[in-house]
Amino acid sequence: MDDTSLKIMQLSAQGFCCSQMMIMMALEDQGEENPALVRSMSALCQGIGQSGGICGAVSGGACVLGLYAAKGSPDEEEHEKYKLMVSELMDWFENMTSDEYGGATCDAITGGANVPEMGICGTIVERTRNKVLELLAENDIDPTVPKGSENAF
Repeated sequence: MDDTSLKIMQLSAQGFCCSQMMIMMALEDQGEENPALVRSMSALCQGIGQSGGICGAVSGGACVLGLYAAKGSPDEEEHEKYKLMVSELMDWFENMTSDEYGGATCDAITGGANVPEMGICGTIVERTRNKVLELLAENDIDPTVPKGSENAF
């Protein structure tokens, strides 16, 4: 078991959902904590508002990309490839989940139960995190450096 798998298991045992796990691991990479942001990510759990819609791992992953590359203040610019990174993440996720689960929604992934099953959901969170890290690396964004710091892209 690698560090990411262990971290996902720990966060799940503490009651965090997939979208919260995604942002918490990104914040940890940066050496940051932000309970308000983590709380806000709960709205994406089990498919936005527990609707069974789009999986919170990928919506959380898109938020992680935004954390590193989107505009966050009037004097900030978004990374030139931010929207492309989000699009690539979504395309990858749709292809991966369609092939394996029949769709990218929580309903499809959980077989309509819309209840997280860590054997499946933990794997999806881990794979999505790895894809996000891959996209950041491809675009020369260091996941340990918060956007806005002097060492950011």
